[in-house]
Amino acid sequence: MAETAAKRARSAPPAFLTYGFRPFFVFAAAWAAVSLPVLVGAFWLGRWPADALPPASWHGHEMLFGFVAAAIAGFLLTAVPTWTSSPPVAGARLAALAVLWVAGRAVMMPGLGLHDTPLVLLDAAFFPAVAAAIGVSLVGARNYRNYQFLLLLAVLTAANLLFHAARLGWLEPLLDPLRLAVNVVVLMIGVIGGRIVPLFTRNALLREGVQVAIPASAWAERTSIAALLAILIVDAVAPQTALAGWLALAGAVSLGLRLVRWHGHRTLGMPIVWVLHAGFAWVAAALALKAAWLLLGAPWAVNWLHAMTAGAFGTMVLGVMTRVALGHTGRPLVVARTIVAAYWLVMIGAAARVAGPALAPGLYVQALTIAAACWAGAFALFLVIYVPILVGPRSDA
Repeated sequence: MAETAAKRARSAPPAFLTYGFRPFFVFAAAWAAVSLPVLVGAFWLGRWPADALPPASWHGHEMLFGFVAAAIAGFLLTAVPTWTSSPPVAGARLAALAVLWVAGRAVMMPGLGLHDTPLVLLDAAFFPAVAAAIGVSLVGARNYRNYQFLLLLAVLTAANLLFHAARLGWLEPLLDPLRLAVNVVVLMIGVIGGRIVPLFTRNALLREGVQVAIPASAWAERTSIAALLAILIVDAVAPQTALAGWLALAGAVSLGLRLVRWHGHRTLGMPIVWVLHAGFAWVAAALALKAAWLLLGAPWAVNWLHAMTAGAFGTMVLGVMTRVALGHTGRPLVVARTIVAAYWLVMIGAAARVAGPALAPGLYVQALTIAAACWAGAFALFLVIYVPILVGPRSDA
């Protein structure tokens, strides 16, 4: 028996490759901490490789298909084994997915000239590879409820392919692929956040001896998801219309009504929980700003898209990564003060990106620099605290 255990130990993959959250949470944070300073440096120096994508296009793509893609992969590769009671993708299969993500960042790197070649298909292959990895477990377990994530990954793949096809001159896109990808991610937050935020809140309050009822509301969930789905569709065909504005307002209200039912005010002493409420609140706030911009032309709402990406995506990703990494490595669900500082930095950075250029248009680069420093600094702090956790064994062996 001892010999068998020793053989299993020798054949087991290193801790870093035992679960999807380990490599991909490191990748997401590292890319967040690196890519924004690259962009800001280009603004200050006035230099950008002539053969590279335009800075705004590169930044938008890498925010979605680099940073957010890694976070989505880490979450789904960790959640699906729990949903389906199946073994996680690990070892060589997980390493192959990790290499594919890194290859995507390499072909998109400014100055290498690879984004205008068929090598961009390496980048576009990442989401299909993730879908195939989790699809085996979902289909095998007949987990019909979560087939929706396979569909959403397919739409993200289509958006990425459309982006690359336009860059290569293969076709003239009829819609904005990056806007489509943003709306898919918003829909995923609406679905996943609607599950985990009330669940984690209830569990955290129970651990503190606080008995609260957070009853599920099918009508509230369906209304908000329907609004987000309608936003996705209308933004694809009529993005700058009054209809898009009214749908954004409906989405903001419906998400806000869900959020107020989850007892977020009781979690103010629990940073690892309130940050998830804050991330969900950013989604509602971004949609409200979008409505103000489209319906009223309010100049202070012009940067609503960054409220969604830097604010909602950044805060929710950081919150989920800190919670999942602790829970799945057998550690207490309490974050260090450094991570609380990271939570505030990511939100301050997002707020500076949204409000700074609108309030002081003459100081655009300075506002962008402050926002980027705060936002990237938040993920750098995550790396300092969490890399030892993510590369090491579980604390409970």
